Amino acid sequence: MSGFLQDPAVPVVLASTSRTRSGLLRSAGLVFETAAPGVDEGSVKEAAKAEGLAPTDAALLLAELKARRISEGLPAAVVIGADQILVCEGRWFDKPADRESAAAQLAALSGRTHTLVTAVAVMKGGATLWSHVATPRLAMRPLSEATIAAYLDVAGQAVFGSVGAYQAEGLGIRLFSAIEGEHSAILGLPLLPLLGFLRQHRVLGD
Repeated sequence: MSGFLQDPAVPVVLASTSRTRSGLLRSAGLVFETAAPGVDEGSVKEAAKAEGLAPTDAALLLAELKARRISEGLPAAVVIGADQILVCEGRWFDKPADRESAAAQLAALSGRTHTLVTAVAVMKGGATLWSHVATPRLAMRPLSEATIAAYLDVAGQAVFGSVGAYQAEGLGIRLFSAIEGEHSAILGLPLLPLLGFLRQHRVLGD
């Protein structure tokens, strides 16, 4: 292996069916498979909150659970798991179920700064090789009810796939006044540190 090539002897699997995460890896030139980990994220988050876990610990726990589910069945593969929790003033947000809950989330985030706790874990043979948590911060500008309604009219059902009911990579960027953090981490995968690890682990060339 040389240059920017990827070691063909080391299969890489993304423990996620997220099109956004797949797109990030693909844009960086990685060759990989995807697999659905089958983790009940809602139940794990509720248990984590009940046990008093910090959002960073909960996101990392979920990322590791997802990777482990796949890694145990594919021991030769390098498996990437990821998770993201939106936290605003101590409240954890999930993906909205409908337009009403999407509007409520946007109203709750309006005029406030929130954190996207974004965790990634890499496993092989069921053992954690590396993990990382990024915490980008996003300041949403004050939004009126009319602005929220107009945004939801234009954005459509796509908002239901985004925690916080926005998509900062598209139309949702207009809802913000400031953003701090790596763009890919905001989208759900801290790509730069992950690529750094994959180079160190000789999955990717220098």
